[in-house]
Amino acid sequence: MKKAGDRLISALSLARYQHVKMIILEFAQDIEDKHLTLLKSKGAESLQDLESLNLNACQKISDNGIEAITSICPNLQALSIYWNVGVTDVGIENIIKNCRQIIHLNLSGCKKISDRSLHLIADSYQGLEKLDITRCIKLTDDGLQQVLLKCSSLQSLNLYALSSFTDKAYEKIAFLAHLRFLDLCGAQNLTDKGLSCIARCRELISLNLTWCVRVTDVGVLAIAQGCRSLKFLSLFGIVGVTDTCLEALSKSCSNTLTTLDVNGCTGIKRRSHKELLQLFPHLRCFKVHS
Repeated sequence: MKKAGDRLISALSLARYQHVKMIILEFAQDIEDKHLTLLKSKGAESLQDLESLNLNACQKISDNGIEAITSICPNLQALSIYWNVGVTDVGIENIIKNCRQIIHLNLSGCKKISDRSLHLIADSYQGLEKLDITRCIKLTDDGLQQVLLKCSSLQSLNLYALSSFTDKAYEKIAFLAHLRFLDLCGAQNLTDKGLSCIARCRELISLNLTWCVRVTDVGVLAIAQGCRSLKFLSLFGIVGVTDTCLEALSKSCSNTLTTLDVNGCTGIKRRSHKELLQLFPHLRCFKVHS
């Protein structure tokens, strides 16, 4: 979108946008801090009712821009700033200070934020329902544990490509009694011990264990026993699982599982479509190794 910043300012000056609820500026590279600061200086009463703001990949926005826009959106409930490598803990602090009603927060790719941000989120957004911290590479077990302890309303947690987390990070995950979606793709330090803790999240319907290379049948058996409503499960690239885990899953999730990925799981021999459908008759999407 060319001249996105100027077009945003012009649009918000029109009467028909006085009570706008959602703004999507994804990949609007022309949006800069100066545009958001100008909106703040104008008062921008039209943003008082804004509930959802998407600034994904708007990489010219820094902490200053985040402070400016959030200061005039007090009723914001959903904020997405995916792939913004300029935002730091200061930006997260301003979001929390200005927007007290956030329930959906996407910080995917915000590589400069640290555990300080997770501590702030845990202390301030205990009603948070959705959190995405994909590739936030400075985060440690300590920061994640604070979120697990205090954000007990979480339904969706995306931890994609966060290989630094260890089993310690997941010890408190059972506090998330309403968790339904969990993405652990690339969690290379997750072992069966950590997965056994995750198995206590009995409401899980989607679990991505792609490239969780230290997991074996032991951990997946725990999942089969604890998570009996799974609809989506990926074991892609896990060589330590065998037919044993599939048989256990078939006893608990045969009526619910619709998507299964066991591509690259060389220990699984029941690899034909027919054999998988015998175990999981409701499968609509499945991948196996050749």
